[in-house]
Amino acid sequence: MSGVVATETQFHVLAVDDSLIDRKLIERLLKTSSYQVTAVDSGVKALEYLGLLDEENTNMDSNDVLTSKNHHEVEVNLIITDYCMPGITGYDLLRKIKESRSLKDIPVVIMSSENVPSRINSCLEHGAEEFFLKPVQLSDVNKLKPHLMRGNKGKENHPNINVATYKRKPMEECMSPADRTRPRYNNVQLEL
Repeated sequence: MSGVVATETQFHVLAVDDSLIDRKLIERLLKTSSYQVTAVDSGVKALEYLGLLDEENTNMDSNDVLTSKNHHEVEVNLIITDYCMPGITGYDLLRKIKESRSLKDIPVVIMSSENVPSRINSCLEHGAEEFFLKPVQLSDVNKLKPHLMRGNKGKENHPNINVATYKRKPMEECMSPADRTRPRYNNVQLEL
């Protein structure tokens, strides 16, 4: 192994966003909160990183991809992804992760700059733990740890239970009235 192991204080988050600014912001917020972060700029790269392209494309014969698949299954504790991306959207990525036998229990959080209730409901119904409006703030990142802690406890105590089925919050709990009207990139503060 590479020596990088998730512990109670160091969770590994895969951040997916096609916007460089949004990706850097979420990466900085996660690192400020002591998360290990791997950031990629597309749904395809996220699938590749997770090893899910192997499941779809059996003609791939690269041992590196297979090694990487087995390696990342253990390390990724949470995936946070933008909803609107070219090619594979965050919603598509969510569905592929939840359909995967090996990755379905990894919590997935969706981010979007658009407050579309039907989109939010659809993501939550298909397994997303949370739906954050952009720009993501430190208060949003603070909502991630309970999902990670419950996910790890659930897997240790009940290895055959799909943790995602009992972790989701109703939409009303995910969004406060302030979140629904949050201005884009106004008063963005990072505590370092």
